[in-house]
Amino acid sequence: MEFEMSTLFVIDKKNGFKPVFSHLVSMMNYTRYTTLEAVKGLSVEELDFLIHRDANSIGMLLGHMAAVERIYQIICFEDREPTHEEEQELIAGLELGERGRRVFKGFPLEFYLDTLQEVRNDTYKKFQSLTDDWLFKQALFWSNQHANNYFKWFHVFEDELNHRGQIRLIKKIFASERQKLEE
Repeated sequence: MEFEMSTLFVIDKKNGFKPVFSHLVSMMNYTRYTTLEAVKGLSVEELDFLIHRDANSIGMLLGHMAAVERIYQIICFEDREPTHEEEQELIAGLELGERGRRVFKGFPLEFYLDTLQEVRNDTYKKFQSLTDDWLFKQALFWSNQHANNYFKWFHVFEDELNHRGQIRLIKKIFASERQKLEE
């Protein structure tokens, strides 16, 4: 994903997007930029590293980010719950755990980056076809509370930000463990 560095830190109009969508896309772009910076150059060993046997790896967290965005595409763009088949396809990324540790293992960084890019391309293509009013459309959501589409997409990148923090921590622990082995 290419980022326009001269506007990365400006929440403002983005080419191809309506005004309110531009603000959301600005925040999503910055979040993705920081995620990509956090994983730049990671090896398969680093992507698969577990700080303990029940932990999430960096690869798992990247898979989770893509799965969350895919599920929100279904919930928001199609205004429905995912089918059983769709849930099964995404379950390892959504729930992580043992299933995630089995599925997200042994892949190079490019696998995760390509998946994240493909999902984001689909999101942005759909965003470009919607009116800003769509962002404010409300429906019942968590705990039977009202939420609008803007909140739902805020949650997508807020979830990514949280996991990016975990990625940075896992990288530090990996580096510390590697240093201990080399001493």
